[in-house]
Amino acid sequence: MRVERALPTREASDLLDLVQTLVNREIAPRAAVDEERAAFPRDLFTRLGRAGLLGLPYPADYGGGGQPYEVYLQVVEELARGWLAVGLGVSVHTLACFPLAGYGAPDLREALLGDLIGGELLGAYCLSEADSGSDAAAMATTATPVDGGYLVNGTKAWTTHGGVADFYTLFARTGGSGPGARGISCLHVPASTEGVSAAPPERKMGMASSPTASVRFDAARVDGTALIGERNRGFGIALAALDSGRLGIAACAVGVAQAAMDIAVDYARERRQFDRPISEFQGVGFLLADMATQVEAARELYLAAARRRDLGQPFGARAAMAKLFASDTAMRVTTDAVQVLGGAGYTRDHPAERLMREAKALQIVEGTNQIQRMVINRHLDDRG
Repeated sequence: MRVERALPTREASDLLDLVQTLVNREIAPRAAVDEERAAFPRDLFTRLGRAGLLGLPYPADYGGGGQPYEVYLQVVEELARGWLAVGLGVSVHTLACFPLAGYGAPDLREALLGDLIGGELLGAYCLSEADSGSDAAAMATTATPVDGGYLVNGTKAWTTHGGVADFYTLFARTGGSGPGARGISCLHVPASTEGVSAAPPERKMGMASSPTASVRFDAARVDGTALIGERNRGFGIALAALDSGRLGIAACAVGVAQAAMDIAVDYARERRQFDRPISEFQGVGFLLADMATQVEAARELYLAAARRRDLGQPFGARAAMAKLFASDTAMRVTTDAVQVLGGAGYTRDHPAERLMREAKALQIVEGTNQIQRMVINRHLDDRG
């Protein structure tokens, strides 16, 4: 199904045409085989970087694409339509670059940002821990100030790109006593830093090509210039980054849902029973109609939030709504796609079952959907 898009510029339209070509020719054809092998497609991220697609929402002065979030997110959606591991990977990399771009000192941005968004390096975001998932402020990882820098000790869990990233955007406790948002700082830690290592990747139900691993920091010493933003004020940076990151997850969810719907529509038009395509039966036709409506609604929700972000308006509540609605939509649509395919949908000969397993992750990552509901509910008190 062709998606009709209202892009703000001809440049943006050409950009999306380029992405669609890359997806159809180089990304989507590899997804099934590499997922079966749990192979991380690092070469594709290098390819995307050299095409200028790893730094789209960041300033052109630093080598970024200078694109509005409205455009960047549609690129992420297209990538996720072809292969979620790639779309999500671009979203995570963008999330990892956000603190430096938004809060880093000018000299630090000048020194690092160009390389981070230029395409040759891949990032990861280290916030969650085994005992502080949804309650991120309860983190135990410490970055103890020492002469000229920090000594980092602790373990971060559920890190996308853990073990394959070139740098980690790390949140650790630099002050205060006990759990809480105070005393948390943000640090840029190269993956090559002595004392930094990753555990074997988690064995997940889906997204085998996107490694998720614990990252250990064992007396890892980082230079004092690695501090991003103010010391002990990093938790606000983490929350601001997640607002934007949730839009990336929403776009990924729409991409997965679109892919599943396309499979279901094509199958229903070709599969014949009782001398006609099954798409002509009301039970199937109405299912497809609901899928199409939900996908379009989810897309418009994340785009509306992105436009608010581009205008500098508050968008946190709408980002939570978009992440919640889009990922729930992806779960419904992929489940219904498997149903449309019947027995074929339950086999690995068709990608519908893989998309269904992948969709589940999107209801969990970057804040579970239960957390999104809490965020939305808190914002209701701010109306008028």
